[in-house]
Amino acid sequence: MKIFQSLAFKLFILNFILVLGVSIIFSALIIQWQTKQFLRISTENAIKTSDLIKRATHHSMLRNRREDIYQIINMLGKQPGIKVIRIYNKRGEITFSTIPDEVGKVIPMESEACNVCHKNGKINVPAEASQLTRIFHSDEEYKILGAINPIRNEESCYTADCHAHKKEQTILGVLDVMISLKDMHKNIERLSEIQYMSGLVIFFVISFFVLVFIWKFVNVPLKKLTYGTTEIMNGNLDFKLDFKSKDEIGLLAESFNKMTEKLKQAHEELTNWAKLLEQKVNEKTAELQRAHAYMVQIEKMASLGKLAATVAHELNNPLEGVLTYAKLLKRRLQNGEISEAEKNEILNELSIIIDETSRCGNIVKNLLLFSKQKVGEFKDEDICQVIKRSVALISHHLQMNNIKLELDIPENPVFVFCDAQQIEQMLLAMEINSIEAMPEGGTLRIELNEIDSDKIQIKVTDTGIGIPEDILPHIFEPFFTTKKEGKGTGLGLAVAYGIAERHNGSIKVESKVNQGTTFTITLPKKLNISYDAQI
Repeated sequence: MKIFQSLAFKLFILNFILVLGVSIIFSALIIQWQTKQFLRISTENAIKTSDLIKRATHHSMLRNRREDIYQIINMLGKQPGIKVIRIYNKRGEITFSTIPDEVGKVIPMESEACNVCHKNGKINVPAEASQLTRIFHSDEEYKILGAINPIRNEESCYTADCHAHKKEQTILGVLDVMISLKDMHKNIERLSEIQYMSGLVIFFVISFFVLVFIWKFVNVPLKKLTYGTTEIMNGNLDFKLDFKSKDEIGLLAESFNKMTEKLKQAHEELTNWAKLLEQKVNEKTAELQRAHAYMVQIEKMASLGKLAATVAHELNNPLEGVLTYAKLLKRRLQNGEISEAEKNEILNELSIIIDETSRCGNIVKNLLLFSKQKVGEFKDEDICQVIKRSVALISHHLQMNNIKLELDIPENPVFVFCDAQQIEQMLLAMEINSIEAMPEGGTLRIELNEIDSDKIQIKVTDTGIGIPEDILPHIFEPFFTTKKEGKGTGLGLAVAYGIAERHNGSIKVESKVNQGTTFTITLPKKLNISYDAQI
C-alpha cells in the first residue's frame, strides 16, 4: 500500500522505535535504581535493628541475666519482617536463637554467617557495617538479608565481677539478625508494574502527538506538493501552492510558485518565438524543420547529461561515506552484544551519517556558486573538527588504496567564521584527488597552521603521480578533467576553488611529476562583510 511507502509513515515508524526503546531503557534504569535504593534501606534497617538489639541487651549482658536477654530477643524477633535472631559464641555454636531447635548447633566456619569474618583460618572483622551483611535464598524461595554484628569484649565486660573475660579476647560472640526481603520484592514488583505502565502510557501519548505532528506538518504539505507537481506536469502552469508557514516546507512552496511563474513566462516566450519563427521559416522545407528539431533535442540531452554527471559526481563522495558507515554499523549490530565504548562509537558514526546525508541536500546548492546565488550558513566553526570529519569519510579509501595518513593539526580548537559543510566539501575534493593520484599507495599529509591571528593555512600533500606543467593552469576550470570519459566531470576542484573564493580565501597548487602535489588553502578567520556579501 502507498501509505507504507510514504515518508510520513517511515518517520512515524522511526520515532515509534526510538521512543519505545528510550521508554524501555529509562524504565529499566529507574527500576534498577529503585531496587538498589530498597536494598540499601533494607541493609541500613537490618544494621540498625542489630544495633538496637545489642543496646537493649547490653545491660543484661553485663549483669549476666540470660533470661532477660532471651526475653528481649524473643520479643524483638516477633516483629514483622524479622526471620530469625541468633547469637553465636566464638566457636560457632548457636547459644541462642528465636528458633529453639537451633540452640546448641555448631555452624561451620565456611557458612555464609561465618565466612564474612573467618577467611583462610584467620579472623578479620570488616570495619564497615555494610560489609557484615549478606543475602541468600531461603527454603521458601525468597531472599533473606543477614546482618552480622560482633559482640566485642569491652572494658566494662572484662572488668565485670560476674562473668569477666580475658582482656586479650576481642570478640565474645556474634549477633546474627536475619530479615525477610519478601515484602521488599513485592514492593519492587509493584513499582516495576507501575513504572512500565507509566512508560507505556507516556510512549503512546508521545507517539500520538508525533503522529499528529507528522501528519499535519509533513504528510499534508507533501501531498499538496505532489498534487502541484502533477498539475504542472499536466500543463496547468497557473497552479499555485497555498502555504502560510515560514519553515522549509513554506520556502519550498514559495520556490515552487516562483518556478511555475518562470515556467509560464518561458512557455509564453517560447510560444511567441515559435510563432515568429514560423512566420520566418514558412519557406523552409520539412527536412530542415526535422533537422532543426533533431539538433535542438541533441543539445538538450547533452546539457542534461552534463548536469546529471556533475550532480552525480558531487553527491557520490558523501553518499559513499554514508554507505560505508551504514555497512560497518550493520556488521557491528549483527555481532550481538554491544559494549558501552562501541555504543558511543556507533553514535558518533551515526552522527557522521546524519551530517553527510544533510550535506547531500546542500550539495545541489553548491552548484549555485557559479551563478552567485545564496547558499549555506556562516558561523564560527572549529576547523580541526571539520578536517577530522573529512578524514573520517575517506578512511575506507585510504585502507583500500594502502595509503598512510599523516594528520598534523593543533590539539586546541581553531575557530574560523565559515560554512562548515562547504569547507568539508572542499577538503574532500582535495583528498579524493590526492587518493586517485596514488593508485599504488603512498602518503597523504594534511597540515593545519595559523599564519597569524587573522588567517589559517591548510596543506594537503600527496606522494602521487603529480600534475604536468601544461595541465596545472587548467585544473580549477569547470568541467576540465584528465580522467577517462565517464570517470570524472572536472567540477570537484572547480567547486573547491569557488568555495575558497566565497570565503575570501585562496587555493594554490604545487606539483612535480612522479613526486607529488601540494594544495595550499588560505582562509581568513573572520569575514568583515555582510552575509549577503559573503555569498
